[in-house]
Amino acid sequence: MKINQEIKDLIKRALDEDIGEGDRTTKILFPMAKKVKAIILAKEKGIIAGLPIAKLSFKTLDKKIKFIPRVKEGEEVKANQIVAELVGNCAGLLAGERVALNFLSHLSGIATLTDLLVKKVKNRVKIMDTRKTLPGLRILEKYAVKTGGGKNHRFGLFDGILIKDNHIEIATSSAEKSELLAMTPKLKIQVIEELILTAKKEAKKMKVEVEVENYQEALTAIRTGADIIMLDNMKPATIRKIVKFAKNLPKKPIFEISGGITLENISQFASLGIDRISLGALTHSAPALDLGMEIT
Repeated sequence: MKINQEIKDLIKRALDEDIGEGDRTTKILFPMAKKVKAIILAKEKGIIAGLPIAKLSFKTLDKKIKFIPRVKEGEEVKANQIVAELVGNCAGLLAGERVALNFLSHLSGIATLTDLLVKKVKNRVKIMDTRKTLPGLRILEKYAVKTGGGKNHRFGLFDGILIKDNHIEIATSSAEKSELLAMTPKLKIQVIEELILTAKKEAKKMKVEVEVENYQEALTAIRTGADIIMLDNMKPATIRKIVKFAKNLPKKPIFEISGGITLENISQFASLGIDRISLGALTHSAPALDLGMEIT
């Protein structure tokens, strides 16, 4: 993992938030330097992600702390397995403990859920993340998805074109007012076509993705030349029908599905001939992996 200034600043803010003017308890109980050893222990099975972040959390406080990983980044651990060993002054270890574990537990939780879903689909499709990340943590959360075997969707609004429902709604509302037309499926389809054409003209080298909600909208997106088509909250039968329509086209778009995907049904959706599945749950609902630091 490449540690850039953004990540360093993030760790510094987290430490400042937790430590403030200092760890009063440790200062009172251990006013003199006291060298100790500690371990980070996995309390359940999972995929480890964020070891460099945990290490830097301690090193930012005390460069003399030794952080020795006992597993590799992205490796699966079992309950009661040692993840890392630490040696250093107790003040630095205790001050950095919570921040290091918070990062490591959160990122490992994301990697663990991603790994589970990747295994569920058996390499038939790509598992993708979304922009549904905690503010300020996107760079780390998307890294954790990759560590778990997933793929990154666009990082932000700046590096990809995605025409979503609200773009279509705004354009449709404008058309209604200017042309005195009632909202109809036909008008919406016309708007989708116009937005795709405009985006393709202006986007230049960027791929154009559009979110659609039914069969007719999907066909419009295909015929208009959208590069990626997100099939949002569609039933398997509809998805299968859309994929079949595009099967023999000279240029087949990338099909992405999103919405309503769970651990229980993801395998079924992966078998429909689509290319990728995007899930906000990878980052907004992944439970933290249970990890702890113990003085030895």
